[in-house]
Amino acid sequence: MTRPVGGSPVVGLDLGGTKIAAALFAADGTVSSRHTRPTPAGEGPAAVLDALAEAAAEVDPEGHATAIGVAAAGVVDPRSGTVTSATDSIRGWAGTALGAGLADRTGLPVACDNDVRATAGPELAALPDRRGSLLFAAVGTGVGGALAVDGRMLHGASGIAGHLGHLPSAEAAGLPCTCGATGHLEVIASGPGITAHYERLTGTPVDRLETVAARAAGGDAAAVRAVTTGAEAAGRVLGGLANALGPDRVVVGGGVPRIGPLYGDALARAFAAELMPPLRGLAPEPPRFGHDAAVTGAAALTTTLPLHHPGALR
Repeated sequence: MTRPVGGSPVVGLDLGGTKIAAALFAADGTVSSRHTRPTPAGEGPAAVLDALAEAAAEVDPEGHATAIGVAAAGVVDPRSGTVTSATDSIRGWAGTALGAGLADRTGLPVACDNDVRATAGPELAALPDRRGSLLFAAVGTGVGGALAVDGRMLHGASGIAGHLGHLPSAEAAGLPCTCGATGHLEVIASGPGITAHYERLTGTPVDRLETVAARAAGGDAAAVRAVTTGAEAAGRVLGGLANALGPDRVVVGGGVPRIGPLYGDALARAFAAELMPPLRGLAPEPPRFGHDAAVTGAAALTTTLPLHHPGALR
């Protein structure tokens, strides 16, 4: 595992819409303890911050940690420590002072970032050249991403860099996006996007992406079309971004690629078709790190991003 810290124990927290994962990392980077709990997503930001603080206390009951790193859902600006934009998966999450609010609850300095950027951190650190470039996509309920150029993760204004799901996609033309615009990649390439496309093609409601994938495996032409359309849309967008960024590695993770080779092969073909000659041979790869990637990346934030200290809100 990539060593997230050096010199002192830290807590890594991964906040999603359904659960919070916590881990205490010892000074040598090994995990000393773990804890998970449900996210009180419907109870408001204060309850979520309380749950994060409680999760940190569970993994560090003796108070050895010197800092906390948080990988959080939503658009997170690590400089201000604020959630600048968010969906309704966590009620009222947009505008939350994540860094300062958690620091006040724990008495420890806090670094925070978007969960996908944090998850991409170990992938970037694992490149042979620490000055390498990375294009990371997470395709699941939404389409998130992270961009790193010459060894530096990009954050952009308000922390919005890397939100790949809101790039234009021809396949999504005219379809409303959760952000209020139309025609964005997320509404055709995400799990719900593929499911909705199958429903548009057939007029038949389905409960989840896995149902569409199973029907595609059984030869259902509409299901095959829905899966491959979403995959090709993602591949084209990623190929275009590769031309713009010149990454050393392209990683595609999240739940959607795990539905099988029909999706992965279609994405890879569409990606390759977009590449300029110097990049031919570059191909999307699965993540190298497993379930610990987010908490490991979160812990590493304490060494790379601004720390928000207790008392900043007073």
